[in-house]
Amino acid sequence: MKSKSGKIKFIFIVYWVMLAYIIAALVWWFIALYLQNMEMAKHKINDIDSSAVNYNEQILQIRTFEKRKNAQYIGEGITFLLLIAGSAIYIFRAARRQLRQSEQQQHFMMAISHELKTPVAVSKLNLETILKRNLDEATLKKLIENTLQETNRLNSLCNNLLLASQMETGYSRTIEILNISELLENSVDEFKNKYPSREFLPVMEREVFIKGDNLMLQLLFSNLLDNAVKYSKSKIYITLNSSSKTCVIKITDEGAGIPEEERNKIFEKNYRMGNIATKSAKGTGLGLYLTKKIVIAHKGKIEVFNNESGGAVFSLELPLV
Repeated sequence: MKSKSGKIKFIFIVYWVMLAYIIAALVWWFIALYLQNMEMAKHKINDIDSSAVNYNEQILQIRTFEKRKNAQYIGEGITFLLLIAGSAIYIFRAARRQLRQSEQQQHFMMAISHELKTPVAVSKLNLETILKRNLDEATLKKLIENTLQETNRLNSLCNNLLLASQMETGYSRTIEILNISELLENSVDEFKNKYPSREFLPVMEREVFIKGDNLMLQLLFSNLLDNAVKYSKSKIYITLNSSSKTCVIKITDEGAGIPEEERNKIFEKNYRMGNIATKSAKGTGLGLYLTKKIVIAHKGKIEVFNNESGGAVFSLELPLV
């Protein structure tokens, strides 16, 4: 990693040195032409017969031509300088963005490898334990439940990966009228079963209908609830309210919250916050990226802010039927 960082630093140093050289050459070119133009004008004036009737007129013509050439050199110099500066800034930003994406992709691959291996390893260990030992009914049930939980986690991860790929290449949505209250309630019930030690507190308005894709909305709620579970060890509040045109869903946790400077970045692909709590939490950086994509695909909007009493609040607004 250090070697790669050193190579990148060297490349940027070479880049800035070359840019400085090009600008210096441009300035030198302008000064040389400017001085050459002055010398040529001086020679032309010296060649004029001072006793000529139109002496002053010839001087004026030479000076006018000299000024015109100087203006041409200045215009060309400024144009070249702007083109070079604009191109340099564009290339620098593009390279920096590409490096950032490459770094995020590398972290994503490390995270996805860990996220895929962990449930497989846990499930394998549980199944081997069940096969090799004579377990009592309570222990057997616990191991099976744990295996199912890890399998569900693996299934959720695969769904995220598949949908992320499909949405970038063109996902064909199945639009139908859906009871958003029922979908959200089912998701909450699923998480209650998966995490019996957590306290989920839903307060939802009944019979709220929207037009949308069933699978995408299920994944949307799953990602938001999963995010709340990861970063909060206490209560999770879920509310659903509707107005004449929209419904508003809020999922509130009692975790550490999200710094203001991170609130736009968390919806970027493969992005994960750089604090210790986040790094120790499971995840790939795809969940919130897909969440925003799904909300936008349903002509809605999503925002995140911190709760006054602590924790983060994810608020999404979707149009009604």
